[in-house]
Amino acid sequence: MSEAAAQTATDPELRERVLHGIGELLPRVLKRELPEIPQDACLFDDLGLTSAGTIELILELEESLDIQVDVEQITEDDLRSVARLADYVAGHVIPED
Repeated sequence: MSEAAAQTATDPELRERVLHGIGELLPRVLKRELPEIPQDACLFDDLGLTSAGTIELILELEESLDIQVDVEQITEDDLRSVARLADYVAGHVIPED
């Protein structure tokens, strides 16, 4: 799925909330201050996120946004940038029963 298609398949309001949440939570997960985080910032190369940090970030996002995310199908490509992670999270929320 192209990046544009991923964005149309997700709720734009939820995606914005996810982006805001990532911006607020990344400094806590990385345990350091960060300047404004561009959406195209690479989570691993630019920001230094680790795989353990990725799990922590997704768990923190779930808690802060009161959502549950299906992480079964997440790929390395979904973790390539802040925007791609926001697309994935907004598009893979598990509906509440």
